[in-house]
Amino acid sequence: MLRRSPKFKRAAYNAALSSSAPVERDDPPLWEITLWPNRSLGRTGFRVTMAITAFGFAIPVLPFVWAGGFWVLLPFAGVAFAALGLAFKANNHHGQMREHISLWKDLIAVERHEVNGDVKRWSCNPYWMRSKLVKEGGPVDNYLTLIGSDREIELGAFLSPEERLELLGDIEAAIKRLGQHYAT
Repeated sequence: MLRRSPKFKRAAYNAALSSSAPVERDDPPLWEITLWPNRSLGRTGFRVTMAITAFGFAIPVLPFVWAGGFWVLLPFAGVAFAALGLAFKANNHHGQMREHISLWKDLIAVERHEVNGDVKRWSCNPYWMRSKLVKEGGPVDNYLTLIGSDREIELGAFLSPEERLELLGDIEAAIKRLGQHYAT
């Protein structure tokens, strides 16, 4: 999901994810964006979904309470219910991944927060940075990478192909607003 990070949210974002910014600078970035995977099922939606699922699992099991087959079916329904809950929890945990891109006149910095807590940082001069977009045939459609400082990094792997195109356009427009010559 693409979200421009308003200035009042920047401090909360940095405090929640890391005590250190991608690049230690006194001046605020001229442009920045925070990317994260789309998660359409929030905490309330998870509870409602699990309640409906529990009710749905109970419907075929309840008639067997009086017939004595209840104890045979209950473990299977319980295992299926627990597996669904764990799958939702794992999916929600994966949604904690973040990428934060900051742009200054002389520097572009990317900070990626992995699910396991690792933080990966990359930076280079925007004048020397190149972007590479592989429309088809890459790991995903519209595979987007940035090249600079002798490294190539992937951006927005969790975004949809349309969102990666939009992100590339936003980055290029921000760099052009800086007055830099942008090599593609």
